[in-house]
Order: sequence, then structure tokens, then C-alpha cells
Amino acid sequence: MSSSRARAQSWPYPRQRRFEHYMRQIAANWFAERGVCTHARYPYILAQYDDWAHNIILPKVAEYIQTERAERKSHNQGFPLHRYIHHGLSSQAMVFNLIGPLIVYNDLEPLATALAQHNVAWPHNDIIACFEYEDRSVFNEDTGQPTSLDVVFADQHSAPFLFMEAKFVEKEFGGCSVFAQGDCDGRNPASDFSTCYLHHLGRRYWELLEKHGFLSGPLGQNTTCILATYYQFFREMLFALELDSTLVLLADARNPTFYCDSPKGERGLVPFLLSLIPATVQNRFVFLTIQQLVTVIRQTRRHKWIAEFERKYGLD
Repeated sequence: MSSSRARAQSWPYPRQRRFEHYMRQIAANWFAERGVCTHARYPYILAQYDDWAHNIILPKVAEYIQTERAERKSHNQGFPLHRYIHHGLSSQAMVFNLIGPLIVYNDLEPLATALAQHNVAWPHNDIIACFEYEDRSVFNEDTGQPTSLDVVFADQHSAPFLFMEAKFVEKEFGGCSVFAQGDCDGRNPASDFSTCYLHHLGRRYWELLEKHGFLSGPLGQNTTCILATYYQFFREMLFALELDSTLVLLADARNPTFYCDSPKGERGLVPFLLSLIPATVQNRFVFLTIQQLVTVIRQTRRHKWIAEFERKYGLD
């Protein structure tokens, strides 16, 4: 009988850690080529948080981000730069680098084309796009950090029609902090919302899960709470549904956490979580790979910066 180490080599699905290790090397090389100062032990991370602009390919995009931060601050509106924005593998930096140029050059057509391949309708009117969108009223999140989406696209009447969540080397969707802190045993509160601490605070997560039909399927029947592990995903899905919009997950096709395939079949969070969405609203969730969007952008021949994006993220 072969050893477990030998059997591990025959596992038919790719491993996330190999992808992340490869991307660390790519990020370290990209920083080194530019002569920027990096962390003494981790060459794929910039030396200081305030160096985050060196993680952005186009200076025009970095300027746009700075302007947005200042503008929102003057109106007491948040524009958080994530804690690890200076990390070479930051998903926020990645989405700034991929979607940011389309916004600053006012050319969202490549994104519309890529999404059309997934049967997502794109309004013909002028589209407004911006990063880091939140609305405390959706879930009654009156205190603390509210649900936030990486990118929002709205029509000329400022009505959102599409939200985007970006993932790069992540291993998961964020779980519930109440469970993580040991203040919840993880039982499913579907039959009694009052047993959920967040419902007790007035959050509307369970009400909206019921409203949109999620509790009529496995989520209402399981003994364990699905939000304990996949809190972020269902919040964002409900957020989009409540605002009559579509949720797009933008992720790297090489990251098996979200999707991978083999002769044994599909695996990953995308097919699994999609199976938990009611059939009536499954078309409101779209999985778009970074590679699919990059291909469309390259084919337009309008965006020379895409070649540098491909180098920075090992797609060349």
C-alpha cells in the first residue's frame, strides 16, 4: 500500500497552496524589477502600508483612488483601503489594476462584452462605476463595518444593476465573526431567528434569506448555520438581490478554491454555493474569471496597460 505522501501526488484536483506559492514568486519578481522597497522577509509585500501606490500599475488609477478617498472623506463617506493593499497578492489591488483603468478611461465596453458571454444584460445608457459600495439600510447595519462590495455599476439614474466581488489567492469567503469568536455554537437558526445574535441586534440577514427563498432548500434544513462559514458570500448575494441587481464574482481561474475540474467532476466554492441559491435567482450570480476579462480587453487593442497586468499577475 502506498504512503499518504505518494497518494497525495495522485489527487486529481490542483492545490491552492501551489498557486499561491507561484504567485508570491511572480509578485516578488515584479517588485524587484521596479526597484521598490519590500518587506525584509517577504519580498512580495511592499515595505510599508503607505507604499500601496507602488502596487498599482497605472499612476492615473492611483490618482483616481486618492481623489475618491479625499472626496468621500469630505462627505463623511468611507473609502477603505484594505489592510493588505500593499501586499503583492492583494485582491483589492488586483481589482484596482484590472477594473480601475476601464473606469478612468471611461471604457467599460470590455466588461460588458465579457459579461454578455454569461448572459448578463448591460444597459445602453451611460454607466457610473465606483469602488467600495455600501448601504447600511439593506441589512439595518447601523453600527460597525457594513457589508461592502468591491465595485458597483449603476445606470444613469444611479440605480445599481451589478455588484462585483474580487478574489485572487483567497482560500475562502469570510465567515461569521460571532462564530469565530466562540459566541455561537453554529446551530442553524432557520426555525428560530431569535437564536442568532446578529438577528437579536436587528440585522436582517435571516429575514432576507427567507424572503428570497433560501430557507426553502438545504439552508433551512441543515443542522448547522451556513453563515458560520460563508457569511460574506450570502450577505453579498442577498445585498444584490435586495437591490434588484446581479452579483459577479471576479476570481482567478487558477485558484482551485473557487473552481476546479477533473475526471471526477467539478469542485470549488462556486459550484457548491451556486447549488444553495434558489433556482429562481441563480441567474443573479455570475462567475467571471480574470482570464476571461483580460482576453476581451486585449482583443480591443485599446488598452496597452493590459500587457503589464498580465506580467504582474503571471498571465503572460
